[in-house]
Amino acid sequence: MMARGNDREDRQTGGNPARAQLDAGEAERTVAYKLRLAQILAFRAFEEKLADRGRAPRYLGLLAIIRNHPGEPQSRLADAVALRRSSLVAILDTLTDEGLIERRLSAADRRINGIWLTKKGERIVDELLLESRRHDAMLTAGLTSKETATALDVLDRVIANLRTEDAG
Repeated sequence: MMARGNDREDRQTGGNPARAQLDAGEAERTVAYKLRLAQILAFRAFEEKLADRGRAPRYLGLLAIIRNHPGEPQSRLADAVALRRSSLVAILDTLTDEGLIERRLSAADRRINGIWLTKKGERIVDELLLESRRHDAMLTAGLTSKETATALDVLDRVIANLRTEDAG
C-alpha cells in the first residue's frame, strides 16, 4: 500500500512534490497572510485575463462604488476603498486620463469635486462586472453556496474589525 501524502500539499502541487510551494512557517496559520496571498493570486489572475482593458480591472471596486454613488467627493471614495486621500488622487488622475471618470464641481458645495463615471466608464464597469462574476465562480469552485455566503460574512466581519481599528 502506498503512503498517502499530505492532502494540503497534494492540493497545492497536483501531487507533484517538485512543484511544492515554499512554506511561510508560522505565517501560514494567520488570517492576514492568507488574505494577502489570496488577494495577490485573485487579482493577478483577474488582471491577466483582462490585460487589454488598461488599469480599469485593478480599480473595479472603486469604479463600482462611483457607479453606485455618482457625485461623491474624493474623501468619501477614499474612505470607502480604505485608501489615503493622497493615494486616491493619483488613481483618479489615471482613470480620468483613460476617460473612465470625470470630476465635476458639487452643486451643493462648489469647493468640492464630485466623481462621476463617463459613458465609457459605465460601459467598462458593466463589462468588468460580468467578468468579475465569472472570476468569482472560479474562485469559489468547489464551495457550496452556503460556504461562499459564510466566507463573505466572515470577510465582512474582518473588514469591520479593521475599519474599527483604523477609526480608533
